Amino acid sequence: MNRLKKTALLTITGVMLLTGCAESENENDVATQVSFIGEQSTETVTASAAVSVIADDVFDIVAGIEGWEPFAENVAITIPVYDRHMEDVPDVTDNYWTDWIQKNFGDPYNITVSFVDINRTDVLNEYERLVSAGEQPTVFLEYDYPKLAQWVNDGYLTTLDMDKFMEVAPDYYQRMVDLGLLPYTSLDGENYFALAQRPYYNTDYGYVTVYRKDWLEQIGYDEYPDNWADEREMLLTLKESGICQYPCGGKAIAGSDIDRNYRYRSFPLDEENWACYGDYAIPALGDEANRKLLQRENEKYNLGLIEPNYDKIDEETARKNFAAGKCLYYQGYMAPDLDWVNDFYVNNPDGKLAVKITKNVVDREGGTVPALRANNPFGMMIGFSATASEEQIKAAWMYMEWLTQEENLFTMQWGIEGENYTLGQNGLPVQVADYDGECRQGYSNNKDYWSITIETRDAGSIEDIIAMVAPRNASQDLTSELVANYYGQLEVADAGYAVSDCNFAVAFESVSKYQTTLLELYKEYRNQLTKCDTKRFEALYDELAERYAEAGYQDIVDERRAAYLAGQSTRLK
Repeated sequence: MNRLKKTALLTITGVMLLTGCAESENENDVATQVSFIGEQSTETVTASAAVSVIADDVFDIVAGIEGWEPFAENVAITIPVYDRHMEDVPDVTDNYWTDWIQKNFGDPYNITVSFVDINRTDVLNEYERLVSAGEQPTVFLEYDYPKLAQWVNDGYLTTLDMDKFMEVAPDYYQRMVDLGLLPYTSLDGENYFALAQRPYYNTDYGYVTVYRKDWLEQIGYDEYPDNWADEREMLLTLKESGICQYPCGGKAIAGSDIDRNYRYRSFPLDEENWACYGDYAIPALGDEANRKLLQRENEKYNLGLIEPNYDKIDEETARKNFAAGKCLYYQGYMAPDLDWVNDFYVNNPDGKLAVKITKNVVDREGGTVPALRANNPFGMMIGFSATASEEQIKAAWMYMEWLTQEENLFTMQWGIEGENYTLGQNGLPVQVADYDGECRQGYSNNKDYWSITIETRDAGSIEDIIAMVAPRNASQDLTSELVANYYGQLEVADAGYAVSDCNFAVAFESVSKYQTTLLELYKEYRNQLTKCDTKRFEALYDELAERYAEAGYQDIVDERRAAYLAGQSTRLK
C-alpha cells in the first residue's frame, strides 16, 4: 500500500502559499499572464464563514483510493451541475450518467450522490436561492474568483484542510502542485479552494464565431474582414442587398459573462487599470475600453445592423434565429453534436458555414487589437459548504479523486464503447454522430459533470482534440478551420495579447454587497447606450457611468486598488 510522504510536501506547500511566487511550467508563452507577488494577507475573514474541523478518525491512514472504506452510515452529498437550457440534452439531474456515477462510485462507498441544477446565466442568484431554502449543496462550483470570494464573504464556504485533502485525494492534490496552482487556492491567508485542471488555457479554441460563408461569397468576399471599416461595409452590403435584414442579429445580455472588452483596451496594459477595471464578471462601465465597446454597439444599432428588439431575445432564440438564416453569425462552443448546427443545415440545405479565424491584426482605424481573454491557469474552482458535515466533505473529496482516475474520467467524457464512440485506427475514440440511445451524454459530452476535475477532453495532440469537438453530422467539415483558429489564438497569445484577469487574495465586501445590483443596472444602462442617438452617446455614457459608480462600482474599484497596492493580487508578466 502506498503511503503519502507528507512532511516534505507540506513544507514546500507552506513556502509556496506564504511567498505566493510559484508559477506553472506552462505559463511561459503568454506575455500578459499573471503571477502572485508580495506576501498574502494573514488577516482572517471577517465574515461569518464557519470552519469545519475535520476529525482525524474520519480519514484513513492510507492515502487515496487504496485506503477508502465504505461509510458505516450512508452519506448524502449534493453536486451542482449547470443547466444550460439546451435542446436534446437529458435532464441534468436524472439521467443515465447520474445513475452510472451512483452505481460505480456512490454505492461501493455507501454514498448517495444527488445533483442540483444551476441556471448557467444566473449563477449567483441560483446559489443564493438554494442557501435561503436550506438546500445548500455540498460543494460550490464556479469559474470566477469574484463569485467564490463573495461566497466566502457571505459565510457559505468553509476552509479547506490541505493536509486532510491530500490524504483522501492525493492524485488531485499532486496535480495542483505539479501545475503550480496552490497559490490560487487561498483567500485572506486561508485555504478555501481546490482547482481543476485547464489544458491549453492561454487560448479558447472551443469557443468560436461561425458565419455564413455563402452569403459573403454572394457579395464578393472570400473571408470575414479583419478590420472594422471593411466589416461595416460588408454588413451594410448584406443588408442593402436584401440577403439579411439584421446581419448582426442580437440577443439580451445575461449573467455576468458579458461585454468582454479586451479588444478595445490599450496595449501595453496599464497594470493598475487592469487590476481595477479588467475583471469581466462586473462590467466596467466608466472605463475607456467599455466606452469604445458600447460605442461600437451603438453604431451598429443606429446603422440598422442589430435587431431593434434584441433585448427581448434570449440565448435559445438567438441560436434558433441563426439556424433559421436570420443573421450572419453566431458565437458558441463547438461539440460533435450541436442542435443549432444540425438545424442550420436542415433549414438551409445549400448554406455554407465557416469559422472566423483569429488573426494577429491591429485595427488602428477601428480602434481594436486582437486581444482575447486567456483563461485562468486553472479550470473550475471548488469550494466546500460551511454547513456540510465532515463525512460529507470527505465524500465530496472522494468523488473528485474518483472522477480524476483515468478510467472513470475517460468513460464520463467519451461514453460507452460501441454506443457513444468507436476506436479509430490511431487508437483514439471517434464520437458516434447522431447517437440517441440510452447512454446519451449531457451538454458537450458531459462536461458539466467532469469539469470538477478537468476543463476539456484531453486525448492525443491538439489537432486530435479539436477534431473531436468539431461538429460531426454537418455537411461540412470545420476541423481544419477550428485548428487554424487555435493557432491564430496561439500567435495572438505569443504576441502578448492574451489577458488573464486579475485575481485577488482577499475578499471584497463591496463585491458581495453590490455585484447583483450592478449586473441588473448595467443591463438597463447598456440598452440605453446602445439605442440612443449616436450624437448623444458620449454625454449619456458619462452620465450613466457616474450613476453606476455611485451605485457601488466605485467602492469595488477602490477596494481592488487598495488590494493591488498592498500586493494582494496577481500581477502582469
